[in-house]
Amino acid sequence: MSDYVTRPKRTNDIWLTEYSSDNLRLSMRVKEYIHSEKTQYQELLIADTYEYGRVLMLDGAYQLTERDEFTYSEMMAHIPLCAHKNPERVLIIGGGDGAIMREVLKHECVKKCTLIDIDERVIECSKKYLPFASSSFSDSRADVKCIDALKYIRETSERYDVIIIDSTDPVDFAAGLFQSSFYQDVKRVMNPDAMMSELTESPFTDTDLMTQAVNEMRRVFPLVKLYWGVVPTYPSGMWTYGIAANSHSSDPSQPVRSVNDTRYYTSQIHKNAFDLPPFLEDMIRE
Repeated sequence: MSDYVTRPKRTNDIWLTEYSSDNLRLSMRVKEYIHSEKTQYQELLIADTYEYGRVLMLDGAYQLTERDEFTYSEMMAHIPLCAHKNPERVLIIGGGDGAIMREVLKHECVKKCTLIDIDERVIECSKKYLPFASSSFSDSRADVKCIDALKYIRETSERYDVIIIDSTDPVDFAAGLFQSSFYQDVKRVMNPDAMMSELTESPFTDTDLMTQAVNEMRRVFPLVKLYWGVVPTYPSGMWTYGIAANSHSSDPSQPVRSVNDTRYYTSQIHKNAFDLPPFLEDMIRE
């Protein structure tokens, strides 16, 4: 078993730990190990925990938990979709567990949602072990591709109204997803009134990465904003998201549409998410 699994001497006292940094860890007591494998791209582990239900880890980092994934998935999906007047074509980069696509397809105006995740095993394991996240894979509007997203963005002739970048941490095969060259490719496949959202990590544990992502987006897009929310099982619990628009006439902070069947997102939370605490404003000030 991986080095982020610990087995104290007491029987049935097994813990799953994310080593967020040299000085920060988050552990969950395990009820049952469900699946573990080394895919072509990363180490994948699914377990059932006492506190957060089923969890998905990739390379030792929590990707989602059954109990709190909606706090992340809803903010990634509904902020750009509810700020767009008519999002018919949506692209998700990453997100192989399916949770964000589940939220995207709550919008009846969406005619097609393309999801690109390079690791087919994440998708297959989510279908098998994480039904709360993967239910949308059977939707007729879902278009799932297991290919290199960087290559696809450079070569495709498709155009999108909303692009959601739900990558793993920007290392190894995902390292290029926080660079201005990638954002240039993304902008090329966006319609004139399109929006793009992306996770930008924690302002406490990943300050440099957050500011880098925002600054790289500013080099490419005319309008870039940061918003935030709470994800209890992500490092520090406070999470940020970058959103960019192809035009100054679009305001991502103002919802123009609504969505039903949410547990975290509301139109008021949408607006409030762009009200940044002063310390966060200082971090991203141009």
